[in-house]
Amino acid sequence: MKRVLTILLLGSFVSAFGQAKPLSKNMVPIKGGVYLPLYSLDSQKVAVKGFSMDIYPVTNADFLLFVKKYPEWKRSKVKPLFADSNYLHHWFTDSTFDKQVANSPVVNVSWFAAKKYCEWQGKRLPTIAEWELVAKASKTKANASKDPAFNQWVLNWVSKPSSLVLPNVGSTFKNYYGVYDIHGLVWEWTYDFNSALTTGESRGDGSLDNTFFCGGGSFASKDINNYASFMRFAMRSSVKAKYGVPNLGFRCVK
Repeated sequence: MKRVLTILLLGSFVSAFGQAKPLSKNMVPIKGGVYLPLYSLDSQKVAVKGFSMDIYPVTNADFLLFVKKYPEWKRSKVKPLFADSNYLHHWFTDSTFDKQVANSPVVNVSWFAAKKYCEWQGKRLPTIAEWELVAKASKTKANASKDPAFNQWVLNWVSKPSSLVLPNVGSTFKNYYGVYDIHGLVWEWTYDFNSALTTGESRGDGSLDNTFFCGGGSFASKDINNYASFMRFAMRSSVKAKYGVPNLGFRCVK
């Protein structure tokens, strides 16, 4: 009885919260630049055109509005082809979750679900080149990839396990572009994640977290200073599009 009452109360909270303007509607412009993929020569640099990016990762409250609009993406109705058994398993029901995570980044969502969400918003998932371009920015520099202090801060985060209850979005630093949480909160899906150049292991249970990935391949790259970037590529090459991972969320671009 107590369990039922808790769910009903949380359902009322989430329903009311869902009327608020989704945080993910807030975007900032990103000036284009140049991205050099791992294991590439200088002549293989990729030109990135200007785009806009969500300031925050998509939250549980944001995603609730989506599943209400598209019931086929509810936990109980999603097709196994598009999401594994971990899909939204941290929610109590199809439309209720602990109020502590309403403003936390939504995780345990598949690439298919993330892609559909962004399309619903009139947006799309960022490419690896776009995401990595923004990820190079510190608080004060558009490109801090050679900054030892910045690289160490990022490495410290990717090297430790995620907390069971994720902090709210906006809880890490705002970078040069005005984007929050690009590091320090969750990993994030990219549109072309499966084009990662490192070789990873596909884990059938989908229970991936930071401790599974290593960047030993970094010694074959031009830049061995940014070790964290190799961990991201190892992560991307270790997941499948239907996986739900407890520390993998997303944001959209336009």
